[in-house]
Amino acid sequence: MKRTLEFEYEHYDHIGDMDVVDQVLVSEAESATKKAHAPHSNFSVGAAVRLRSGRTLDAANFESEVFPSGLCAERSLLYYVEANFADDPVVSLAIASVPSERECYPCGACRQVIVDVERRQQSPIRVIMSGGGTATVVPSAELLLPFTFKL
Repeated sequence: MKRTLEFEYEHYDHIGDMDVVDQVLVSEAESATKKAHAPHSNFSVGAAVRLRSGRTLDAANFESEVFPSGLCAERSLLYYVEANFADDPVVSLAIASVPSERECYPCGACRQVIVDVERRQQSPIRVIMSGGGTATVVPSAELLLPFTFKL
């Protein structure tokens, strides 16, 4: 039996068309790319979260000398948030990259971790994928990974 999967998302042709709070979060993710250590891929990624309390935090990707070992910006940030602010749910996550000719989308492992955090905190995380002056926003990471792993 064939089935169809459809979902709605927001797309902004110009980041300036987004709500100011989202613009600020994207800007923080863009700034976080400067902290990246990406000597192998030369692809610096920054991520920023806004917690329910209003606090914002950011992180960047880190590549190891034993490449491909390393950690994406999204997972670095979410693991830190889970370890230090588990009682303050993540509301939004913005992702940016350098170079940024196009929007930066999370890898499969990051998509699963974002969904894991959503499940733990029992609330969705808006994911803002930015780059090239545009952005796409989904209201929940589950939309990025509709057939998630679940124990």
